[in-house]
Amino acid sequence: MNSRHVGRAIAGAILLSGLSTAFAATPTIDQLLSVKSVSRPRISPDARFVVFDKTETDWKENAYVTHLWLADVQSGRTFQLTRGKKSTTDAEWSPDGRWISFMTEREADAIAPLDEKASSEPAKKDETKDKKPDAKDAKPDARQIWLISPLGGEARMLTKHGAHIDSYKWSPDGKRIAFAAPAPESKAMKDRKEKYSDYEVFEDDYDQNQLWLVDVDAADASTQPVAATRLVTDPKITISDIAWSPDGSRIAFTGASNPMLAFGSTADIFTIDVTKPGAPTKIVALDGPDSNPHFSRDGSEIAFTTSLAQKYSFYANEHIASVRLADVLAKPATTAADVKDLTATFDENAGLVDWGTNGILFRAQQKTRSHLFRIDPATKVITRITSPDDFFLNDVSFDRTYTNWAYAASDAAHVSEIFTGAATGPARKVTDMTAQFAGMNLGSVELISWPSKDGTIIEGVLHKPPNFDASKKYPLLVVIHGGPTGVSRPVCSPANRTYPIELFLAKGALVLEPNYRGSAGYGAKFRALNVRNLGVGDMWDVMSGVDALIARGIADGTKLGAMGWSQGGYISAFLTTNTDRFKAISDGAGISDWTTYYVNTDITPFTRQYLQATPWDDPKVYALTSPITNIRNAKTPTLIQHGEKDKRVPPPNAFELYRGLRDAGVPSTLIVYAGFGHGINKPKSNRAVLQHNYDWFSHYVFSEEIPKDSPLRGSSAIVDHSGE
Repeated sequence: MNSRHVGRAIAGAILLSGLSTAFAATPTIDQLLSVKSVSRPRISPDARFVVFDKTETDWKENAYVTHLWLADVQSGRTFQLTRGKKSTTDAEWSPDGRWISFMTEREADAIAPLDEKASSEPAKKDETKDKKPDAKDAKPDARQIWLISPLGGEARMLTKHGAHIDSYKWSPDGKRIAFAAPAPESKAMKDRKEKYSDYEVFEDDYDQNQLWLVDVDAADASTQPVAATRLVTDPKITISDIAWSPDGSRIAFTGASNPMLAFGSTADIFTIDVTKPGAPTKIVALDGPDSNPHFSRDGSEIAFTTSLAQKYSFYANEHIASVRLADVLAKPATTAADVKDLTATFDENAGLVDWGTNGILFRAQQKTRSHLFRIDPATKVITRITSPDDFFLNDVSFDRTYTNWAYAASDAAHVSEIFTGAATGPARKVTDMTAQFAGMNLGSVELISWPSKDGTIIEGVLHKPPNFDASKKYPLLVVIHGGPTGVSRPVCSPANRTYPIELFLAKGALVLEPNYRGSAGYGAKFRALNVRNLGVGDMWDVMSGVDALIARGIADGTKLGAMGWSQGGYISAFLTTNTDRFKAISDGAGISDWTTYYVNTDITPFTRQYLQATPWDDPKVYALTSPITNIRNAKTPTLIQHGEKDKRVPPPNAFELYRGLRDAGVPSTLIVYAGFGHGINKPKSNRAVLQHNYDWFSHYVFSEEIPKDSPLRGSSAIVDHSGE
């Protein structure tokens, strides 16, 4: 690929069309939640087609449904490939381009294990075959692999495995597919549930993904799904990130001690000879996570992502390294000295994409931008492929020659669109999702920066209302991203499902999204600035950004609000108990007490790494960084939103903050969204989340009465003046 030509092609393509400024209507919450989006482009091996995901809102089923669409590269014509109530995802091309494979949960009621020959339990006669299914006996939907021709026709089910398939990969010759999935439920587990009902032994009850092979050639000779054969039989590891060697003789994969996030640091690289089912060989075993293997084109080397045994991997740079297969088959790599670090000079997380014909390709952020890069594995020279500097790559795929590609990208005037083209020619935009916003009067975005309290330069995305007037002062609402290694980018993205930014802009507010210390894209040192300084340093960055806009004369310091989800919710809660400058705050799924979080979360090592201690080792740093410590100082009305089944930030954090605020006499409302985990991902509940936030800030920042039909109506935290 020639990076100069590629950059010119992309820069030209993404500027083909944009949003008009002559629109008049303010979008509604339902309109924003009904916006369609595209993602995950996969170009065919011959570069003739691009298959991609399109997600739409099904209000009747209360679901966001994703289906596959196909674009003809020559004609530019697009058409829908799959349909139905169930989403279809994870599309991949067979190596010969004959099939598009995908995963879906359709026909779940017909699923029964076909893998008896690989199961530890003997097959038994189905005594319930003629019995009408009872609700309590119904099996959950199980995601399976399907095949469809790009030329049309009905999709066909390839697998009928007795458990969810997690991921899969085609063999180079297209004759087999390897997939990662648990074994069908064992007889011992069924007997336990029958005798004792259902329960969970915390951190001991889990399903391990094993490695399975399904014969696609056999499927060609049958109209029925094909039984799979188990290739890896090692219950001590759970498998992900499958990679075939170019000759199809060997598979490499990531293996961790179990699938729980708290044990992610146990991930290592394994390989197995596909002709010899059984126990795999561990080839990379550095301390900390090693994952995502990719074979070189000749099969002699394997590249992978690794923390390089750094003690604090949560905020350290993720590297790309490589090993020679012959060396590690004899003796696994166990130290950083045993591997070749290919991104030592690259100061950001490097996300390995593929090992192409002329180098290793990876994606990475550079401040708020995101680009594609190439490594020369011999010299370790890194070249940025995409341009201009302000480029925002979301995803990318390549044809078999690595001379044509498809990618998703966005900018300040366009939502994410799908593009395709050759490296030396112009790129073609094959979707026009931005056209959905015709007739909507949207705000604008720009990137700004300011010095924080300690002199650190902080960047943020400033949203300005339509018809912005620099001579006026506007209410200022701060929307804080999660992570903390998330990042807010200056791109067109009106359809926020949590905070109604466009409605706030239409009301005449500024919205600031600060990339506080710890955000991704700014290098390892910046990401570590909130270590043992969580909340404290974050608040410096938020408040200095607020003060910078007040100093510019465009923000009204008497009309401030703040909100955020996850880590953004934690920072919002920290603001609630450590400053009285805001009129209102909304805490979404935030931490209120790091000790409470530490003992409840499914990602316990996060806290140990960022605070570099347990609560029992250093209670002072846990108190310093916890919002609940200064609860008696709280004065700001605070809306608390939380998922009922959140394992990442469990609900005790919400109840602790709510009870503390109430005891301190601070107006506070706690809303628990039934059935949801850390994110709210159904349209009607997103409607509630958005409306709750809109009404909360409209009331406290804009001094408006709560509408009679508001879901906040009746909250004891809302003072009703309508009858006065």
